[in-house]
Amino acid sequence: MSSTAARSSDVSSALCAYLSACRIEDLPPDVVRSAQRGILDWIGCALAGSDHASLEPLLNVLERLSGRAEATVFGRRLKLGISDAAVANGYMGHVLDYDDTHLGGTILHTSSPVLAALFALSEFQRTNGRDFVLAYVSGFEAGIRCGQASPNHHKGGWHLTGTLGCLAAGVAAGKLLRLDERKLLHALGIAATQAAGMQQNRGTMCKYLHAGRAASGGVLAGLLAQQGFDSATDIIEGDRGFSRIYSDVSVPEALVEELGARWEINRNGYKPYASAAVLHPVTDAMREVRAAALKSGASIEPSTVETIELSVCPYVMSISGVRSPESGMQAKFSVFHTAAVGLLDGDGGVAQYTDERVRDAAVLALRDKVRIAIDDKLRKDQSRAMVVVAGRTHRSTVEHALGTVDNPMDDAAIEAKFFANARRIIGPTNAQRVTELVRNVEQLDDVSELTRLCAGR
Repeated sequence: MSSTAARSSDVSSALCAYLSACRIEDLPPDVVRSAQRGILDWIGCALAGSDHASLEPLLNVLERLSGRAEATVFGRRLKLGISDAAVANGYMGHVLDYDDTHLGGTILHTSSPVLAALFALSEFQRTNGRDFVLAYVSGFEAGIRCGQASPNHHKGGWHLTGTLGCLAAGVAAGKLLRLDERKLLHALGIAATQAAGMQQNRGTMCKYLHAGRAASGGVLAGLLAQQGFDSATDIIEGDRGFSRIYSDVSVPEALVEELGARWEINRNGYKPYASAAVLHPVTDAMREVRAAALKSGASIEPSTVETIELSVCPYVMSISGVRSPESGMQAKFSVFHTAAVGLLDGDGGVAQYTDERVRDAAVLALRDKVRIAIDDKLRKDQSRAMVVVAGRTHRSTVEHALGTVDNPMDDAAIEAKFFANARRIIGPTNAQRVTELVRNVEQLDDVSELTRLCAGR
């Protein structure tokens, strides 16, 4: 659909009309493959996050409040009510900041709210793989496009995974429930009126709760719309609609531009590192510098590293400028910590963002040597580094961070990441079986076959 196919006054309706009519046969093979990759990656992230210490207070409360035990909490051998399971799974999928991130006009962890909602709903009503994949792709499309229609949304201090994630989950839930055009539009509106999440909570448990609440809000939106609950029909483009009040710039026509020709899930990014996506070019640069320094015969330790100078895009400091993180959660948003552990460890995985690593003396010493320069010309996937080690200068320029659209993780890397995340929680046999099922997830007769394998052991 071209940008002129729908007036800016009816783009919410046009988007939902297209998505409600969309069939699995309408999805190109590469879109289905992108969905398979996204599902496998997110399941692994959720399983890896299922024993995070911060989950305990959340589960304690959810178990007290929850209704009938109908939906699986991944990795926990626990069932909660549909809405509460969506909160728990959305939280654990995002808590390591290891989940996918779309950088094409948004900075959105789309899969955590969408898939947490869909897995919960798929236990509420029997769901086949075709419907599941179609709902996932539809929700993904809606969430990203709503963000593109609200281009300064992030600048306003909103956490997009909480806000846009709720819209995405609402449309995904509505599609899974096979809502017609009118009811799907209402699901979008019901989700939009629940959208919330503040960047001020970055580095705290609340940041990850945003993903869980967005998933839960999406479930509620879909089920309410199914029962005839209504909303405004111009919820994105209206005078007081989402793109008007959540952003000081509104581009409603972006909601339908190239709709059906450009699929946003194909522009998704996958994380090789467990930190904010804008920090990944820094980790890549530090790994390159470390390899060069070691090859020259130098050791990497605070006494041998004289200076670390980084040039980064403006988003790095606005998102990840924490100079002295006090926890592993805060460290995921610290370019100073990320540069230090990247140089010391040659990695940016889960182990580099623990409370213990934050307090390590070598990390603290090296962190203080990091100097940052902002370069407005650098993209979010770029960085430059100059590091002096034992009197020798090493430079690195990262044009496209690993895991981004222009430097993607291949299928083997996605599967290796999943297996490393999942095997500790569900065992290697079940992890391998999940991998096999997701490779052809659209052919499953019942998605609960997959969910059962993710319940834990």
